Amino acid sequence: MEAQKNLLLDIHDLKVHFDIAAKSAWPWTKPTKLKAVDGVGIRLYEGETLGVVGESGCGKSTFARAVIGLVEATDGNVVWLGQDLTKLDQVAMREKRKEIQMIFQDPLASLNPRMTVGEIIAEPLKAFYPNMSADDVKQQVKAMMAKVGLLPNVINRYPHEFSGGQCQRIGIARALILKPKLIICDEPVSALDVSIQAQVVNLLKSLQKEMGLSLIFIAHDLSVVKHISDRVLVMYLGNAVEMGEGEALFAEPKHPYTKALMSAVPIPDPDLERNKEIELLEGELPSPMNPPSGCVFRTRCPQATDECAKKKPQLEGGDIHAVACLNVH
Repeated sequence: MEAQKNLLLDIHDLKVHFDIAAKSAWPWTKPTKLKAVDGVGIRLYEGETLGVVGESGCGKSTFARAVIGLVEATDGNVVWLGQDLTKLDQVAMREKRKEIQMIFQDPLASLNPRMTVGEIIAEPLKAFYPNMSADDVKQQVKAMMAKVGLLPNVINRYPHEFSGGQCQRIGIARALILKPKLIICDEPVSALDVSIQAQVVNLLKSLQKEMGLSLIFIAHDLSVVKHISDRVLVMYLGNAVEMGEGEALFAEPKHPYTKALMSAVPIPDPDLERNKEIELLEGELPSPMNPPSGCVFRTRCPQATDECAKKKPQLEGGDIHAVACLNVH
């Protein structure tokens, strides 16, 4: 990362564990720990986009919600501009949410159906700046609507009157109205058509450049992640297995799990797509309530050895390209 970039977010060994009540007739039976996130660390810099990828159930969304405080971290530190968010009370954390906002996966479900577009976008302003005049609020709402490509004459309409792509633009406007430094995008395009996905991703890139935003962009689609991300974090079963600069990681993935993900990405050339080798993963995703010992990927890894069951690998290799694998050097 360039030296002049300011460090915004520094996460150390973040863990999010949930207690799951045991299905037992005995009331004293201890609950089982579900390890949704189990020791993830990242650094995010000013103006940077960090892509987060992995199959369903790997902990991507839980990780994002723990960063913003929507779920409580079990352990670890989330240091935002030098201040550990995990140590803040609710009042102090509420103030920090002016600087960190979130865009959710389902655009329609994340909007209040009883509120108009104008009321939805204005809600954060009214919550954090209750003394702001109605005229100023309306002026800022219309300005933000213009930024995200919404016409001002739809300000009094309701969410159900819009398409999925338009609803996501409303969600983006609501997230940006407070002029935050970081936007966490939790699969913001997965529920949209492919053509609309491209429009929303390009809008986010444009707004990032215009407003100096940093993004954490969570997605299943590696093609989208490659297009928007400066660096990429690959997660598996609550763990970080590979992380690096986008070009380096996509050009030469090192972890067997990342290689399998990359091989599934469609190639626009029909001949290359037809002849490419796909690396299939065997077996099922283990339960996060009973993860494998040592390396969590070893039960599906073609390179696994006896040592993989004994020792949990850590991310090693530096900021440009780090991998958590005992068999990669």
